[in-house]
Parts: sequence; C-alpha cells; structure tokens
Amino acid sequence: MKKIELLAPAGSLEKLKVAFHYGADACYIGGRDFSLRANATNFSVDEIKEACDIAHELGKKIYVTVNIVFHNEDVKGLEEYLRSLEEAGVDAIIMSDPWLISFVKEKKINLELHMSTQASTLNYESVNFWKDLGVSRVVLARELHYSEIKDIIDKTGMEIETFVHGAMCSSYSGRCVLSNYFTNRDANRGGCAQVCRYCFDLYDDNKEKVESDTEFTMSTKDLSLISMLSKMIEIGIASLKIEGRMRSNYYIATVVSTYREAIDSYYDGTLDEEKLAYYKKILNRVANRDSEEQFFNTFPDVKGQYFLGRQEVSNQDFLGIVLDYDEENKIVTITERNFFKKGDVVEIFGPKTKTFTFTVPDIYNEDGELVDAARHPEEIIRFKLDILVRKDDIMRIKV
Repeated sequence: MKKIELLAPAGSLEKLKVAFHYGADACYIGGRDFSLRANATNFSVDEIKEACDIAHELGKKIYVTVNIVFHNEDVKGLEEYLRSLEEAGVDAIIMSDPWLISFVKEKKINLELHMSTQASTLNYESVNFWKDLGVSRVVLARELHYSEIKDIIDKTGMEIETFVHGAMCSSYSGRCVLSNYFTNRDANRGGCAQVCRYCFDLYDDNKEKVESDTEFTMSTKDLSLISMLSKMIEIGIASLKIEGRMRSNYYIATVVSTYREAIDSYYDGTLDEEKLAYYKKILNRVANRDSEEQFFNTFPDVKGQYFLGRQEVSNQDFLGIVLDYDEENKIVTITERNFFKKGDVVEIFGPKTKTFTFTVPDIYNEDGELVDAARHPEEIIRFKLDILVRKDDIMRIKV
C-alpha cells in the first residue's frame, strides 16, 4: 500500500521549511499572481525555484496554486508564468478554471494538473470528466460523506485529495460572492474578506431590529478529521490536505507534526483511541476556533456552525523555539515567543524529539543575568535542561 501523502500549506519560504521539517510530504504554495489567498506573503518566481530545490533535495514535492477564476485581464502574462513554473521544477499546479487544461496542453507546457477544490467536484462523473481531459488529481469539495468519496475512488481510479484540517467555507468550497458584494474584494480572485465571519444585527418581519445580547453570524466551525484518519486511509484517499497558507509557523508545526505522527502510527499498527484523544487535544489547543468533522461522517447539524457569537482567542501556548543546545553544560538557548516564568510546567517537541514535560528552572537572559520571567517576544533566554533537544524544536505550554 502506498503511504498517504501529507500535504501542508506554506505562505512563505520560512513556513515551507517549517512544514517540511515537521513532516509534510508536500507543500502547496501560491505565486504572486493567479493565486487565491492574495493576502498571504506568497512566492516570487525565484522563491518558487528555491522552494522546489529544497523540496526535491528532501524527496518532497511542491504544488503551486493557479486557482483564480480568470477574467479577461487576468490572462495576460499567464503563458510566461507557467513556463517559469515548469523551469523551476514545480511538481504540479492546482487550478480551477477548465480552459487552463487545454491552454497547458496546447502550449505544450510540461506541468501536472490538479483540479482545485474551487471546482466543487462532488461526483464520480465529474472526476472522470477531468480525468479524460488530462487532470491527474482532483481535490474534492469539502461537502462529501466518506461513502461518496469511496464511491468516487472506486469508480474512477483517480488520485483523490481531500481536506483533513482547517477552515471551512460557508459556500460550496469557496464559490462565494459575499466578499465581492460587501467589500468589492473578489473571493474567487484571492481577495476574500471572510464576510461569513462578520457579526450581523437581526431584524424582524417589520424590519425592526431585534434586541439581543449577541449578534448573528453564519460562520461555519473549522474542520478536523483526526478521528477519521484510519477511515480516510482505508478508502483510498491519496493525499490529506491541511488548510492554512496564512497560518503561523507554530500552527503549521503543531498541526503537521500531529498528523505526521498519527499517520505513521496508523502504518506501524500503533494508532489507538488513546493516541487519537491526545492528538485531538493538541489540535484543539492550537486552534482559536472550534472544529467538527463536518460532512465526512454525517450531515452537519447545528453544532457545525456558529450562529450567535463566538470567541476567537489568540493562542498563547507557543513559548519559544530552540536555537541551540550545549550538551556539555546541558544548557538550552531559546528565542522566546510568549510569556513564561520559573516554575511553569511546559513541554518541548520536535521531529526527532519525543514530546517531554518539565518544570522551567532558573531563567537567564542573553547577558547571563538571572530573571524571574521571559517577558519579551524574540528575547534570547537560557536555562538548564538535562534532556537533549535540537535546533528548531518548539517549547509550548503543556497540553
């Protein structure tokens, strides 16, 4: 059995390196043109080439999003851009506009084609349609039950990618015009203002405002399918996609490493309910929104949606990144991210470092002075630690 791919988002070269370091098999990235998520940092052509070099040296892959819905003015410069992606060594492009398939074939541009979730593919006939046109992978819409996904795989033999974790859309996988209507920012050309997350006043039939302590929202909760991982592998899904090109380094590291460990545990036969409960706890802690299984296991009910207000608290679990470890003197050097003090119970994790818990001892600043707490983001902090850690391991509040 071919091992399922873990596909991570990367909004910058730094995030790409984090994703690969923590276990992603492939990353999807956006260029500065023709890509949704226009507010992400995104990649220049030179950076795309660098990303491909990094990935291929590690035996990993790079997929570039060319997934906007094209207007007439968007076509200009496309051929040159696609040829630059080919020359950079991009493994595939993710696209949604059907004409792009024939354009790539007609121009004899050697790029593998993945059909984006923006195409809202929900049935096996559509998958076969894309397959006949030369698409090699389809990213299914998020609004499918696992039995429908299995049926698609069984009846098409197509390589199928599905989302496993991250934000949901209040419309069919991104086919939304609310942002355009309210803010003149086109969601289908990279400018989504996430109007579905706005809070709205309610009015009765007489157009009188309804007085309430909370405001109405139509925002859907996030997606998390860690509990369904075994089933996703067993029905034949080829790639599990994590959403979030605009997420933080800490979020990427935590989510990727958690799914990496869960996937590896499945294949070595050690994935059990106790591990799944722990993974779910980690994923719930790193998010600032509630999550549900949404459409995968059953049709979502009222629990899958925020209706009357919500809280999105900034995550403060991320405490620091390991810069160096002095094995002889057993001293760790940390660059701090959030406040911590002597006596706090924390943990460190990393790709080659099994998660462990310890109590913070005496803390010293960069000048060797004893301090009562680490108070300043990016401050260099040192303390004694008997357990070996590695550069780029992450310190966080105990889960």
